[in-house]
Amino acid sequence: MISLYWVALKTIWIKEVTRFGRIWVQTLLPPVITMSLYFVIFGNLIGSRIGEMGGVDYMQFIVPGLIMMAVITNSYSNVCSSFFGAKFQKNIEELLVAPVPTHVIIAGFVGGGVARGVLVGFLVTLISLFFIPLHVHSWSMVIITLLLTAIVFSLAGLLNAIFAKSFDDISIVPTFVLTPLTYLGGVFYSLTLLPPVWQAISKLNPIVYMISGFRYGFLGIADVSVMVTLGVLMIFLVIFYILTWYLIEQGRGLRS
Repeated sequence: MISLYWVALKTIWIKEVTRFGRIWVQTLLPPVITMSLYFVIFGNLIGSRIGEMGGVDYMQFIVPGLIMMAVITNSYSNVCSSFFGAKFQKNIEELLVAPVPTHVIIAGFVGGGVARGVLVGFLVTLISLFFIPLHVHSWSMVIITLLLTAIVFSLAGLLNAIFAKSFDDISIVPTFVLTPLTYLGGVFYSLTLLPPVWQAISKLNPIVYMISGFRYGFLGIADVSVMVTLGVLMIFLVIFYILTWYLIEQGRGLRS
């Protein structure tokens, strides 16, 4: 039975990877170009005037945040668009009636989102090497934060797709929630620059912890404790997974 579940998981995962790989001009190239523009504008042009932030060159400071921003948006959008597309075309009903556990379905779609997020993050990292040398303080922290963040936002994308009833619905959360939280998550600035009140408010933003932890992995500096970062990531992962599993089990928004 385990071998059959593995075949199902591998099939879903390969389908997801093939889907975004087949249209790489739309899925992989745009975020690389966008991040390259950020490197040029914020890193070279504006960064040269700012100088240092957090004790390091401004370009070095923003690179981890930009990589994480690319991972977040691509992990989220991949699962959200793919799962909703399966709902819209009624393909999801084939999975629901198949003898495949809900855990396997979730793992397959999330695995595809993680694959795209990590791949885009790797490509953006390669582009950053044209601007700054690669410096890694803790490989373990870089890998753990990267994978946990990609999983969390893949699950978030899956939740969005479950509740969405039209293609317009899958763009509401990225536009009005995800994008503001990302830009206010400390990508371009350190929380220490903010007044105490705004520092406290910023720490209500979960993306702050993800970017801070990832930046610690590269540069050894962080706005919040590394252990707190990992704790927040695990809490969101568990909550999103349980909620996703429950909704799919109940067929919420999936069965017509």
